[in-house]
Amino acid sequence: METQNYKNHTRMHPLYHYVLSVLLLGMLISAVIHAINAMSSGKNVFQAFIILLTAVSVVIIGVLVRTYTLKAQDRAIRAEENLRHYVLTGKMMNPSLTVKQAVALRFASDKELPALSEKAAAENLKPDDIKKLIQDWRADHYRI
Repeated sequence: METQNYKNHTRMHPLYHYVLSVLLLGMLISAVIHAINAMSSGKNVFQAFIILLTAVSVVIIGVLVRTYTLKAQDRAIRAEENLRHYVLTGKMMNPSLTVKQAVALRFASDKELPALSEKAAAENLKPDDIKKLIQDWRADHYRI
């Protein structure tokens, strides 16, 4: 497995990101076109409306599935990083750190984590800036 770093740490799930996303977009566009055609012809307007509502609902479900999964992962990562910080320093992470900052700190090595977490809290660093400051990258191959 390739060594993970800032440039290659993002992960895509092909079935979700490329297949399902394209299918959902295609379904939504088709439903909109069908609704426009139905309204202009005056035929099957109710059916077209139901199809459009179904397509919008399925797209919303697809987005929520992704959002809820990421939120659950973020909460687990925040708890893991708080525990790791406690093990390394004997104290909890700075409570002013946001979840996104804690998630970004997961890539920092044990040696870098305490100082980088304090710097991130003191300077209110953005998650991307935190990742760019990491010298000794700690890979996370599980999050998608």
